[in-house]
Amino acid sequence: MSDTKSAEPTQDATASTVATDLQDERLIQSSGAGGAVRAFFIRVRGGDLGSLPVVIGLIVIWAVFQILNPNFLSSTNLVNLTMQCAAVGTISIGIVLVLLLGEIDLSVGSVSGLAAAIVAVTFVNLGWNPIASIVLALAVGAAIGLVYGFLYTRFGVPSFVITLAGLLGFLGLQLWVLGPSGSINLPFDSFLVQFAQQWFLPQWASYTLVVLVVAVFAWQLVSQARRRAKAGLSAMTTGSILVRSIALLVVLGVVTWYLNLTRGVGAMFLFFLALVLIINYALTRTKWGRAVFAVGGNVEAARRSGIRVNRIFISVFVLCSTLAVIGGILAASRLAAANQSSGGGDVNLNAIAAAVIGGTSLFGGRGSAFSALLGIVVIQSISSGLTLLNLDSSVRYMITGIVLVLAVIIDSLSRRSRRAAGRA
Repeated sequence: MSDTKSAEPTQDATASTVATDLQDERLIQSSGAGGAVRAFFIRVRGGDLGSLPVVIGLIVIWAVFQILNPNFLSSTNLVNLTMQCAAVGTISIGIVLVLLLGEIDLSVGSVSGLAAAIVAVTFVNLGWNPIASIVLALAVGAAIGLVYGFLYTRFGVPSFVITLAGLLGFLGLQLWVLGPSGSINLPFDSFLVQFAQQWFLPQWASYTLVVLVVAVFAWQLVSQARRRAKAGLSAMTTGSILVRSIALLVVLGVVTWYLNLTRGVGAMFLFFLALVLIINYALTRTKWGRAVFAVGGNVEAARRSGIRVNRIFISVFVLCSTLAVIGGILAASRLAAANQSSGGGDVNLNAIAAAVIGGTSLFGGRGSAFSALLGIVVIQSISSGLTLLNLDSSVRYMITGIVLVLAVIIDSLSRRSRRAAGRA
């Protein structure tokens, strides 16, 4: 009886969501572009805000810091900002995945520090090939995720407890791996350090990449329009596709041109963007991604629909730990060193805060890989702006904390609005 009752709210919510989607579809079919705009505002009023709050917040933050210090939006500072986002942003992608299931991983900082220590010791002290060192670190990260997933699915230990234990245990393991010296410098001429510090795309390559990205974007829109037209649904017109593609081309072209005024587009930042796009594709275009959102929305309903829930949990924990390893390697490469503080400090907090500030719900089932990108840009913008103003790091912590609380409040209010509007 209790199982039946637990499934009823999900069925009602699904029915109401389908109804609102059909309402939007009718608006688009009857009024075209005007109907699409009206449907967008209806969704916003219903609490379906998406990334709108964080985009508005980012614009406000940039405007305020630019007024206080004209160097904030300089090409040099923005290039530095992009490079600072990559390491913690990569870790935050894993946090997004875990939050989509309504769980948490508190050990990502310690796992990233352990990965940095493994790469440094095997590469520098033992003379391994750096690729072999990276593979070993990735294997360790995947094994950690498997252990988390096994403990969670087999024994029902809360993820908070498992990963809190991991935070302490892997921090100790990191110190043991580093040994008495506690710090190991990476060779400056190694490809790891060069990749994180010195590799920037030539101008012609950066503009070529922009054109390729816009071409893929336009192709996806055309393919989607054809599928919708074939299914008898409203499809995006050729004019709309052309306008969107040109707008994206202009935006990316201007950003690339501005960054190219100094050092240009960093290889490490491009790698981070590639990870965001890959995870976003996996979440939105694959059966696994749909299962992640289903489990995050309602575990019991997902299980009854035939989804192998335990496999989803295990796969997400593995991905989270693996991404933490990648982030730790990027951070060590950028600093050209691994030490006892690697993965420590505010790495954990910033990775989790970035995911939440970027729009991932703490309640599970809502968010995207782009949440990590938007969130880490907000956090690093605050850090960069306060540094230019010569303010103490204590101010940065307080402001970041305020922004995090505001993000959670917005998430809670939008969730309440979605319920009231039947879009939960």
